[in-house]
Amino acid sequence: MLSSKAANDWRTPQNFLIIISIIVPIAFSSWMALLNNFVVEKANFDGSDIGLLQSVREIPGFLAFTTVFVLLFIREQKFMIVSLLLLTVGTAITGLFPSVAGLLVTTLIMSTGFHYFETLKQSLSLQWLTKEEAPEMLGKLISVGALASLLTYAALWVMLELLRLDYVWVYGISGGVGLLLVLVIALAFPQFKSETPQTKKLVLRKRYWLYYSLTFMSGARRQIFTVFAGFLMVEKFGYSVADITLLFLINYLFNFLFAKKIGRFIGVVGERKALMFEYVGLILVFVGYGMVQTAEWAAALYVVDHLFFALALAIKTYFQKIADPADMASTAGVSFTINHIAAVVIPVTFGFIWLVSPAAVFYIGAAMAGVSLLLSLNIPKHPEDGNEVRVLKWS
Repeated sequence: MLSSKAANDWRTPQNFLIIISIIVPIAFSSWMALLNNFVVEKANFDGSDIGLLQSVREIPGFLAFTTVFVLLFIREQKFMIVSLLLLTVGTAITGLFPSVAGLLVTTLIMSTGFHYFETLKQSLSLQWLTKEEAPEMLGKLISVGALASLLTYAALWVMLELLRLDYVWVYGISGGVGLLLVLVIALAFPQFKSETPQTKKLVLRKRYWLYYSLTFMSGARRQIFTVFAGFLMVEKFGYSVADITLLFLINYLFNFLFAKKIGRFIGVVGERKALMFEYVGLILVFVGYGMVQTAEWAAALYVVDHLFFALALAIKTYFQKIADPADMASTAGVSFTINHIAAVVIPVTFGFIWLVSPAAVFYIGAAMAGVSLLLSLNIPKHPEDGNEVRVLKWS
């Protein structure tokens, strides 16, 4: 018979991170997969409406710096559970409010949970994982999340195509399953302690300037993919919700197969080469979006674009190598705010550009990827505290 300690060995920080990486795709991936078709079919959205909705969705990300103040009253792990509750409940009730006002409210609830969760996940991951294991483990978390998304999209396809369920039921089931899993981990796992006490105030350090810059540009790039690439599929090429779901299935199958390998690749070649490869690829992808004329080529670009997201974890491992361990929680909140400065502005402003020229949105995205490429050239071969950049070192 196993001892009590042996029986509890599975309740490790690594397994906690793995399980939460399963919960979020169930709720958030369902929300994202259904969104474009739901707003077009049930709420009669146009490009400016979806831009407004996505800008509202990013407001909690812009306010992620407030995480450090909340941590004065609640521990990070408990705060993460609360965030997951908001995310899953917000997803579950989305289908009940098919209007602009209703979607703005439910989106704000869902997004508040999601963005606080992502901030806390970055902080706890970089605290709990060693510098040596972080790249591969972060890749593994992406892979696990991709598998969860893969199964989620398969379930969505069954609910929509075979069972013919209404959006109300699909959103309710997806959010409800996520909510049940949140309650399970809240009861099953103990509170884990971090070796280094975290700074309970906002931290902005000059020597982190390159990390901040890469994070800002990453936020801008992500919005063009999240908001407009999917909308392109529906508006220009007439993809149905089942088509979009199948496309997401392909995306997450690729991430499941390759994300852990990509994490290992970053550990071998280093952050600079990995990010340079990502940004060159993104320039080509965004130019392709602007020129594409067939649904098949658009789908291919969409899959490649999504695969590049795994390489972006190199920004996190770069920061882990250069940062004071006590700065993880505070800087996670600050970095998410920086990431979402562009995210709050781009959807609504580019929504109006979209009305004039959808291609222009993607050409601007290519230019942004070019700026990111130039920034990535400044990452040292062996980044560490005191060797944060190759040029423009600020004390």
